[in-house]
Amino acid sequence: MSDTNQYQPPRVWTWDAENGGEWASINRPIAGPTYEATLPRGKHPLQIYSLATPNGQKVTIMAEELLALGVTGAEYDAHLIKIGEGEQFSSGFVEINPNSKIPALFDSDTGSRVFESGAILLYLAEKFGHFLPKDVAARTEVLNWLFWLQGSAPYLGGGFGHFYAYAPEKFEYPINRFTMEVKRQLDVLDRELAEHRYLGGNEYSIADIATWPWYGNLVLGQSYGAGEFLQVERYKNVRRWAQEILERPAVQRGRKVNRTHGEPSEQLHERHDASDFDLKTQDKLTSKTSS
Repeated sequence: MSDTNQYQPPRVWTWDAENGGEWASINRPIAGPTYEATLPRGKHPLQIYSLATPNGQKVTIMAEELLALGVTGAEYDAHLIKIGEGEQFSSGFVEINPNSKIPALFDSDTGSRVFESGAILLYLAEKFGHFLPKDVAARTEVLNWLFWLQGSAPYLGGGFGHFYAYAPEKFEYPINRFTMEVKRQLDVLDRELAEHRYLGGNEYSIADIATWPWYGNLVLGQSYGAGEFLQVERYKNVRRWAQEILERPAVQRGRKVNRTHGEPSEQLHERHDASDFDLKTQDKLTSKTSS
């Protein structure tokens, strides 16, 4: 490792608002709203405010899985939050999520705001009684993996993904450090999935719904363009699990919601009704939210 770019921290850190690459304009060391705006409300009790990042996909996949089971109370409106434009800093959004991160949920049935993607999955599982075992031991095992994901994913996204794909400059040490951790995590998953069909057991659960958008997309070659670099083909059990989940129709629908990149057929900027997945309706919604 070269020593030519050694960084010596100052006695007191100061914020350089121009430093940070393409996300510099929305990263800041303070919380709270930057402007006043009321969030839109749709016709359903469940209002989701999100973008189809891995964390955002978790929640819309969960809602679509519930609807696939015939849970009509899980009907939802999904409103697009353009984080690149700072919409997560509106007063309306901060009221629901003081942490200014997507996704956020408001349930008018209970008057509850729910933020943090894992908390939203747990809330919906408990409210509707699906994708979380009732047996204490089985439930605990699923929650083990849900919380594992919530603690592990930042190493993949904010760590590896940032330094490998998004940082304005590439440095060997952070890339190596986070690559090592991501590969360790993939090995953890691969060993578990060698023993069980799904995370936490042999039943599909919120642990799988939480983990698939991060590690499933990664091993299927849809994250950061890093499949060869990470040698994802080695993690055969994770790839088997990832492909099986991708084939679920609810997953295919949920991952499209609030998506603004990729093939137009894979994008549904907003979702207010099941008919929005119809291609003609989808084109109208995409055109409307792009303008």
